[in-house]
Amino acid sequence: MAISSPSLLVSSHPSSLPLFSRFEPKLIAMPSFPFTSPPPLRLLPIRSSTSQAGPLFQDPNNRTLFPFGDEKHSMPTPSHRWQRVLLKVSGEALAGDHKENIDPKITMAIAREVASVTRLGIEVAIVVGGGNIFRGASWAGCSGLDRSSADYIGMLATVMNAIFLQATMESIGIPTRVQTAFRMSEVAEPYIRRRAVRHLEKGRVVIFAAGTGNPFFTTDTAAALRCAEINAEVVLKATNVDGVYDEDPKINPNARLLDNLSYLDVTTKDLSVMDMTAITLCQENNIPVVVFNINKPGNIAKAIIGERVGTLIGAKENEPLRSEHAVVSD
Repeated sequence: MAISSPSLLVSSHPSSLPLFSRFEPKLIAMPSFPFTSPPPLRLLPIRSSTSQAGPLFQDPNNRTLFPFGDEKHSMPTPSHRWQRVLLKVSGEALAGDHKENIDPKITMAIAREVASVTRLGIEVAIVVGGGNIFRGASWAGCSGLDRSSADYIGMLATVMNAIFLQATMESIGIPTRVQTAFRMSEVAEPYIRRRAVRHLEKGRVVIFAAGTGNPFFTTDTAAALRCAEINAEVVLKATNVDGVYDEDPKINPNARLLDNLSYLDVTTKDLSVMDMTAITLCQENNIPVVVFNINKPGNIAKAIIGERVGTLIGAKENEPLRSEHAVVSD
């Protein structure tokens, strides 16, 4: 009896079928639905009144679509003047009526006004002084204390104020970070410029403490330096006076409040607004300075938004910046 070749024998049991035969796909008839593809987008040379950046995409339904990266041009123009500000709060301002080193009412007032402007999308950084606890320049020479050591103690005082202000802000729901000029990892972050900018972009308030980290420099200089580093648009100096006067108002009650000053006015007239290092740094980087009274309710929010308050210090029209006419000798 002839036997067929084994390759031609196929068993009827499913397990003996080839793998591709057992799992062969089957076509299933699907009901047909009417489908109309959307009309393609056409590139039209149309410019929006709010954007000057390239052509826009427009579809037949008259919807204007901005190119990638131009969504900001479709947003309404904000009403506030500044987008990123640096608020300088002196230690004396935190002391309030000087019954205690820190007045909780003052810190809470600062926190509430800062909260009101951060909701508008304004990025706020703060530099705090330490004169309410310890002022290095005043203690230098006492009991053999040298100026450098006295200034370092003053830097520690600013850290104490910063932690207090941070706790107050976070108690009302403001995310806050403290960054110090020298490392104190257990209580604060070290100052890292890119990290500080990232915090601001995420809507957090950043408090800079310990000044510049170097003796012989004031916290006003630290404020000008940090403002330039993080690309803030203005230094808002909160003090216990309404602004800059032409004379000392405590001596002359008829002293006139000055609305505008130039950097040159401050340096030539020796006005005690900020120390020369700080005002020169602001001048070289074209950073305006607003001096206002922190004790008047609403002044902080007004200054941050950009409303007229106190005295504005900046370059006057046709006044060259210091960096434009600086001469460097060999």
